[in-house]
Amino acid sequence: MGERWQAVDDYIAGKLLDADDALATTLANNAAQGLPPIDVSAAQGKMLFLLAQMAGARRILEIGTLGGYSTIWLARALPEGGSLVTLELEAHHAAVARKNLENAGLSEQVDIRVGPAADSLAAMTGEAPFDFVFVDADKQSNAHYVEEAIRLGRSGTTIIVDNVVREGGVLETDSEDERIIGTRALFDMLSGDPRLDATAVQTVGAKKWDGFVLARVL
Repeated sequence: MGERWQAVDDYIAGKLLDADDALATTLANNAAQGLPPIDVSAAQGKMLFLLAQMAGARRILEIGTLGGYSTIWLARALPEGGSLVTLELEAHHAAVARKNLENAGLSEQVDIRVGPAADSLAAMTGEAPFDFVFVDADKQSNAHYVEEAIRLGRSGTTIIVDNVVREGGVLETDSEDERIIGTRALFDMLSGDPRLDATAVQTVGAKKWDGFVLARVL
């Protein structure tokens, strides 16, 4: 089944996505620098691009940069004068991302902040609100990151959280996997939070069986 999922993703990309040297170079550079191959797929990257454009986002917050693949997709959705702040724990990952963003011609639009995301978020006060937030970092902290996205957002801010199905692991009530525990805590938060309107969608494809939370601040 996994081969079929990959084949469909390849079909989608072949029909709907153009060849892109900057994105291909980013993935190659990430691999050469030893980064884990956990970026969003090309089709998912295009989805993030379109969602950010649909939201009319001028300020985007990304939690979890890795090598900047999703960052490039999101930054390309910005209008003239727009900006993106992306948070990355690992200094090496951030350095790779800076090179990739420079190669893509997006260095001026993107501010990479290095360190634990919780600390970087706590230090963000007095900044203009973000219109769009993409969360793709340590899953243990998902609920906290969404809380911070609400604080740093506004009415109408779009919040997307990746990896929320985990091949069905989200159903495992007795799991000892901190990523699943954190994901279930996120769903518990979303189910009773009057500040948000949210849903989740399952996905299959190059990234196997997983899914996204899509939420809007009320």
